[in-house]
Amino acid sequence: MSDINLSDDTIAGISTPPGVGGIGIVRISGWDAVNVAERIFSSPKGKEIASMPSFTMAYGFIIDPEKREKIDEALLSVMRAPKSYTAEDVVEINCHGGLFTVSKTLQLAIKAGARLAAPGEFTMRAFLNGRIDLAQAEAVLDIINAATHKSGQLALEQLSGGLSSNISPIIDELISMCAEVEAQIDFPEDDIPSSDKSMLMDKINSMVTALMTLSESYSFGRFYREGLSTAIVGKPNVGKSSLLNALLKRDRAIVTPLPGTTRDTIEEAININGLPVRMVDTAGIREGHELAEAEGISRSIAAIEAAALVITVFDGSTAFTTEDDEILRATAGKDIIIAINKADKQMVYNNGYIVDKYRRATNQDTEVKIVNISALSGDGLDTLKETLYSHVMGGSTPEAGEGAIVTNQRHKGALDEAASALMAAQKCLSADAPYEITAIELRNALNALGQITGTITTGDILNRIFSDFCIGK
Repeated sequence: MSDINLSDDTIAGISTPPGVGGIGIVRISGWDAVNVAERIFSSPKGKEIASMPSFTMAYGFIIDPEKREKIDEALLSVMRAPKSYTAEDVVEINCHGGLFTVSKTLQLAIKAGARLAAPGEFTMRAFLNGRIDLAQAEAVLDIINAATHKSGQLALEQLSGGLSSNISPIIDELISMCAEVEAQIDFPEDDIPSSDKSMLMDKINSMVTALMTLSESYSFGRFYREGLSTAIVGKPNVGKSSLLNALLKRDRAIVTPLPGTTRDTIEEAININGLPVRMVDTAGIREGHELAEAEGISRSIAAIEAAALVITVFDGSTAFTTEDDEILRATAGKDIIIAINKADKQMVYNNGYIVDKYRRATNQDTEVKIVNISALSGDGLDTLKETLYSHVMGGSTPEAGEGAIVTNQRHKGALDEAASALMAAQKCLSADAPYEITAIELRNALNALGQITGTITTGDILNRIFSDFCIGK
């Protein structure tokens, strides 16, 4: 989608997932949407789409204009500009969800004058037509991809303007501040009084605090959008696969008494207090005895490196070994939780012993979170999940409406850029630097925030954002 300007094209796309279903929806948007639909839809009662009020539906048939034959029966809805998803005239055809009927209806719409929509073009038009800002547009995709109820709530909060409403007052204040400082450039004889300069610096300080608070929420907010990647690691036969099965409450991984049963990583998603967690069960780490096992171990090491959190599993009913030491060294520098498994048996060592081993192996004198569990009986699993959640979230539980939670890395980058520019402006004012420099930094902050809401955009940014959408959205 190289051209970010609005065009006069009428676009069409399938808005329902691919495959067979009860209903399939073909969406048409643009100035000629109604005429395009008229050419391929016939009402038994002779109802004309052009005369239908907005937000009404009509029953009829999809017709091939060339062959004059019926393709499917359908319900057609009309939503007129500007009160539609794209703020243009929109027609949606609800036909039966077969592969042939939906694709044929789309083909007929294209033959009737529409063109195939690019990925995300419907939502891009909503943005370019001013119905939503860029942060809200991105939230549409987050809602579609939400893995938990909490993820969906946070995305819906952003779609409703949660992040934008936090940023807008700062943008308004910055605009006023820019005008005030730039007035001094045009009228240098009217110097800013020291009291006013102090007030400006206080306002900047308040804005920096607000921006940094938003930025810091990304440290846990991103996991609601991306999922928390968690690797389960340990030597063979300590109960990694049993732990995964117990957390999932179903037999996903093969469990046998034989070492090296797991030869590849197995990834599954679980929901912990609304936090989507991607659990990766890894092959037991040891000296591989054959090629397949060695490859599995190599993938385990890669999973550790890629994970945001590592659950390191030990068998508490057997003596600590050099292989266990190797596991600790392999996870050095990672954010880890230690799970001592088989707590239903006679334990050979206690938590203090593991803490000492961890610090010796990693040369790290940090707090170690340890949970005693039994993957077989389920004891300690709730504690493990609560420990994981509180460890990642820092004890906070974000609620929609209680303040914006930043879940998008692009937004965090822009917030940090704006805060940095504001701190530079504050230093300029404090050092009595030329107002031109202060004005530049304030403008940099304004431009950075504009990249979040879309008041400042480039074609590259829009293409990158909307290319992740499906065609019908």
